[in-house]
Amino acid sequence: MPNLFSSLQVGAIQVPNRIFMAPLTRTRAGEAHLANALMAEHYAQRASGGLLIAEATMAVEGHSAFWKEPGIFSAACVEGWKLVTDAVHAKGGRIFLQIWHGGRACHPALNGGAVPVSASAIAIANDEVHTPQGKLPYTVPRALRDDELPGIVAGFRQAAVYAKDAGFDGVEVHGANGYLLDQFLRDGTNKRDGQYGGSRENRARLLFDVIRAVSDVWGSDRVGLRLSPLNSYNDMRDSDPVGLATWLAERLNDFNLAYLHLMRGDFFQQQTGDLMTPVRAAYKGVLIGNMGYSPAEADEAISSGKLDAVAFGTAFLANPDLPARIQANAPLNAPNPATFYTPGPEGYTDYPALAA
Repeated sequence: MPNLFSSLQVGAIQVPNRIFMAPLTRTRAGEAHLANALMAEHYAQRASGGLLIAEATMAVEGHSAFWKEPGIFSAACVEGWKLVTDAVHAKGGRIFLQIWHGGRACHPALNGGAVPVSASAIAIANDEVHTPQGKLPYTVPRALRDDELPGIVAGFRQAAVYAKDAGFDGVEVHGANGYLLDQFLRDGTNKRDGQYGGSRENRARLLFDVIRAVSDVWGSDRVGLRLSPLNSYNDMRDSDPVGLATWLAERLNDFNLAYLHLMRGDFFQQQTGDLMTPVRAAYKGVLIGNMGYSPAEADEAISSGKLDAVAFGTAFLANPDLPARIQANAPLNAPNPATFYTPGPEGYTDYPALAA
């Protein structure tokens, strides 16, 4: 599969192959939200990927949505992540940090009783969140005031500074999967008026403000963006997801980003449509596809110009040496969902490499 193994210029960095590791929440950071030696081992094992995109990481303290996810909001967080970046770089790898705010997906039981915030006061329905008290229903969030939103942008900016201090090669802004920036983007969750609601331009204002702030820290050529306009995860909808994605792709050309990372489908098949074709036509930069690509489909998509790279999720989770396995046409380890979010090395650092 020569296309998957060709080099690619991704903004300011060159990568040796187009097999990227998608951001995968694994809840191994403990209740202090600090990256650690176990996480360093996990990412270093996967350093042969063209680019590793580290998991959703709290940009602002006190907005936990996964209980034991990592953060990047303090000097202690920086020191924890240095273990990871040093280990990945020692193996010759490249790693971006995905910076994230959970919005209404956060829960008071994870945040000292604090009420979550969102674009509008609409709770996630028909789902529950894991907490120290067991699984609990999501709560109704508080709609952020317009005058609070510069503080959100400042939080992302500071997270970008900390990510730079921690030795990452760049950052990915998380605008997908029903978290705060996505809650503003999609009209199913953004029912506000004023300059952050109504039109697409207004709904995208917070996202664009965050991209500008983070780019001021890093340079836009070390900033990526992840979007998922079709995905209904976290009880999300938009009245015109393909139109939204196409409009965003056109506008994002102005930012000279390292890449646009697009989830092409919906985990739950509630919304369908072809995102990739109109986005590829509209977006002039590096386009990364994600969700359910086989190596063969990924290679064909790159060969035909539909994509520039593919981010693999569970395949990279279970196969630390995924590029070598693909190149050798070797069988892949099967992932064990029972250990996706459990503590410790089981199902995390103990998947065997091909040589074993």
